[in-house]
Amino acid sequence: MDFADAGRRASEVVESVSDVVVTREAFVGTVMTGVVAGGHVLLEDVPGTGKTLTARALATALGLEFSRVQFTPDLLPADVTGSYVFNERDREFEFSPGPVFGNVVLADEINRAPPKTQAALLEAMEEGQVTVDGRTHDLPEPFLVIATMNPIEQEGTFPLPEAQIDRFHLKSSIGYPEPDREVEMLNRRAERDEPTPTAWQVLTPDAVRDLQAVPERVTVDPDLRTYMTRLAQATRQHPQVEVGVSPRGTQRLFELSRARAVVQGRDYTTPDDIRDVAEPTMAHRLVLTADARVNDVSRSAIVDAVLDEVPVPTVRR
Repeated sequence: MDFADAGRRASEVVESVSDVVVTREAFVGTVMTGVVAGGHVLLEDVPGTGKTLTARALATALGLEFSRVQFTPDLLPADVTGSYVFNERDREFEFSPGPVFGNVVLADEINRAPPKTQAALLEAMEEGQVTVDGRTHDLPEPFLVIATMNPIEQEGTFPLPEAQIDRFHLKSSIGYPEPDREVEMLNRRAERDEPTPTAWQVLTPDAVRDLQAVPERVTVDPDLRTYMTRLAQATRQHPQVEVGVSPRGTQRLFELSRARAVVQGRDYTTPDDIRDVAEPTMAHRLVLTADARVNDVSRSAIVDAVLDEVPVPTVRR
């Protein structure tokens, strides 16, 4: 798959999802960038904005198998990964795969489950496999986790461990639609007989794998690599940040900037690619100081300040 074709196919997926989810096209483009990078996406927003619908529509547009895990306080790790059950006929234990064995796995309301259950996803998200009773089982490829969480519902929720948050390539939110877009949503509903709209399939699993291989051929100028490193280091030195972007986060910034170039149909990365993905890639990885939390300082504002502070290199093509 060449770069022009990759950009065109990515745009078609964005169009398919946008026909279903009434939201900003930039949001769908950001999620698609995460898909092209082979990464996992965390969606945080109020209930009813279309987080689950986005995950379903994306799976349909990509032509991938969709699986959903509803995270609740009583959910056990085995409910996610699967377990060994005794087969009476064969008189032996056999593995029964859990819902994590899917291409697009929706971890719905992930912060409603305790940390032990959340941790069941760590190995899956990082290594594409799960280990149950000492035996390792490979997950299908492609493998993408889309997790949702509702920020306003604090009672009965558990904080996401930093190690869990760091596994997500990016974090984004849908937000409320503009008034005219909300009217458009009602107009669409009036024109169809089914309560839930359906996306149209654009890709196949093989095509998704081909698309995810394209960023490996994207050129990233050495000055831009230095620029990414300086951005990450600036977060670690910020007075209102207790823990800055990890080296894993720096690598994700590199991968997502390349994927952003592919979505745009280019074979090279620009400073704008880096700046476009900086906030969804870096903000959720920051651990703020107690003083910053008391003063309600936002992580996004810190990323914006870092972007203003670090000089942008001049790259000629």
